[in-house]
Amino acid sequence: MRVEFRLDASTRSPGLAFCRDLNFSMLEIYAHIYDYPKYYDLIFAAEWKPEFEFLESVFQKHGRRKVRSLFEPACGTGRLLYRFAKAGYIVAGNDLNSKAVAFCNQRLSRHGIEPTAQVGDMTDFVLHKRVDAAFNTINSFRHLQSDRLAIAHLKCMAAAISPGGVYVVGFHLSPAVSDEGEEECWLACRGSLTVDSRMWFLERNHRKRFETYGMSFCVKTPKRQFRIVDEVKFRTYNVAQIRRLLAQVPEFSLTAIYDFNYNSESTIELNGATEDAIFVLTVR
Repeated sequence: MRVEFRLDASTRSPGLAFCRDLNFSMLEIYAHIYDYPKYYDLIFAAEWKPEFEFLESVFQKHGRRKVRSLFEPACGTGRLLYRFAKAGYIVAGNDLNSKAVAFCNQRLSRHGIEPTAQVGDMTDFVLHKRVDAAFNTINSFRHLQSDRLAIAHLKCMAAAISPGGVYVVGFHLSPAVSDEGEEECWLACRGSLTVDSRMWFLERNHRKRFETYGMSFCVKTPKRQFRIVDEVKFRTYNVAQIRRLLAQVPEFSLTAIYDFNYNSESTIELNGATEDAIFVLTVR
C-alpha cells in the first residue's frame, strides 16, 4: 500500500529523519524503499569498488576452484552483478522484488550482457547449473525472519555452488552492548538527481530477535522534491546464535571472517563486541 500526503517544513513526526536544510513543502510517500530501484541503486552503488575488489580477492584466496560464474541471492538492482559481468564473469541473481529485478536486467542489457536476474525466493530456488562462487554482503540475509528460513537459504546456496566454491555473506551482528540511538546518513548525486538517505533506530527486541529501522529517501530533481519513507525489519544475531545456525548447515565449512573494511589481508575473530562480519563459507 502506498500513502501520500504533503508535509510542511514545520511538521514533526516522531522518529522521522528530515532532509538537510528542509525549508519547503514536500510530498511524502509511505512505500517500500525497494520499489524505487533507481534511488536505491544510487545510494548503495556509490562505493562499489572496494567491495568488488575484496570479493575478487576472497574468491581467489579461499575458493578451491577457479571462479568463472557467480550468483547473487537477493541481488536487488545488481549494483555489483553487472560489474562482475563486465569483468568477464558469468552472472545470475534472484530477488523477490520484480521492480528491482527489472532494473537489474535492463542495466545488464544496456551493457550488452544477457539479462539473467530472476524474480525468486532466496530460501527456495534451484539453479540449472552450479556456480563457482556467490555473494550477498549488505545485510539481505537478515531479512529472513526465522532460523528455519535462514537454514533453508543456506542449504539452497550450498546446492547452488560447486564443491570447493565459496559463499561470501555479510551482515551486522548484535554486540553485547549496543547503542539504541544509532542513525546513518548517506548522500549521493548523479547528474541532476540527488538522494539524501537516512536510517534510524525504532525498536529492538532481543527475546523475539528482531529490530526495526525507519528509512527515508529525500529525492531532489530539477522539477520535483519528495520523500519516500519506509520501515525495515531485520532478524538479530549475536555470536552464539550465528555459530549455532551455521552448525546446522554441515554442507558449508566456515573458512574465514572479515569485517566491512573490505581488507582481504585481515581476518577477524568473533567476540561479544563484533558488529560487522563477512563470513566466507566453503562448500565441502
